Amino acid sequence: MLAPIFDEAADKIQAQFPGRAVLGKVDCETDSSISQRFAITKYPTIKVIKNGQVSKKEYRGQRSPEAFLQFATEELRDPVKIVEDFKEFANLDSTKRYVLGYFEDKNSSHYENYRKVSSVLKDDCIFLAGYGETVRMMHPPGSDIISFRPAKARSTEDDETFMGNMESLDELTTWAKERCVPMVREITFENAEELTEEGLPFLILFHDPDDNESVKKYYEVIQNELLEDKQNVNFLTADGNTFAHPLQHLGKSKKDLPLIAIDSFRHMYLFPDYKDIFVKGKLKAFLQDLYSGKLHREFHYGPDPSSSERPLIDGKVPETSSSRKPAKEKTTPPESTFKKLAPSKNRYTLLDKDEL
Repeated sequence: MLAPIFDEAADKIQAQFPGRAVLGKVDCETDSSISQRFAITKYPTIKVIKNGQVSKKEYRGQRSPEAFLQFATEELRDPVKIVEDFKEFANLDSTKRYVLGYFEDKNSSHYENYRKVSSVLKDDCIFLAGYGETVRMMHPPGSDIISFRPAKARSTEDDETFMGNMESLDELTTWAKERCVPMVREITFENAEELTEEGLPFLILFHDPDDNESVKKYYEVIQNELLEDKQNVNFLTADGNTFAHPLQHLGKSKKDLPLIAIDSFRHMYLFPDYKDIFVKGKLKAFLQDLYSGKLHREFHYGPDPSSSERPLIDGKVPETSSSRKPAKEKTTPPESTFKKLAPSKNRYTLLDKDEL
């Protein structure tokens, strides 16, 4: 059904960008080694490969010749913004992550590698570059400089300068990825499908879009206490206005922001009191209760006998483990809302998602 669309899109892309972009296709049943190499689990899957490197994001837009051409046009646009006035470096958005390049010459191999890295990470960092007289004061003669500027308003990270070999594309790419793809990511309707497909539960801070301080504190707690959990959970932030529906699902509203919840893709669990993230070990214990099944168990049967810190359900003392029976009143936790943003198990949807 989609083969004629792909063929027409390939012709359009070739005509518009001869020699610059190619739309290829692979029969994964015949070429199983390629399928395994790129971890293909559903059809159609569209991978983006730039400068020999597989982009971390797959194409998830509409399946139409016009949409493919528009996507190719955007991907081939130079992602590096050239700074003409040095003052631009002093007026950066403190909620965004930047990679800054100061070069002697735009035609150098260092700048070419910088541009290639930017094409892979343009969705994660903003890449700025200046060269010649514009940035002469920022680097020693004959020495180019590349540095990272974190989102100062929302993290505790420091500025960092690349100290490796700028002639090595792999080395520069690795360095930039480690800084542009943060431990705490923001979930949006544009990246939700990608995040859900990673298969890890979400620990989400819902916040007002103008509230940078809670994001910064959340990031700090994760950095200090939860680093070892990064293989087991996705640490996320979410605009509480955009994702108002999950708040309603939890019995909360925008006036209750900020708040923290876990979405396990089965149920959602509310962290009882946001202020408790400042109590060392509280957020860690909340995650441990997810791993052990305690959160799910207590929603059905009431607090465990050993849970002296948890509030009683409806003011009643829970039964002992030997006599415990399911509660008569419904105590099922709210169902996951973010699982609705996940892709089909067999193939990607053709529709854009902009609400839950």
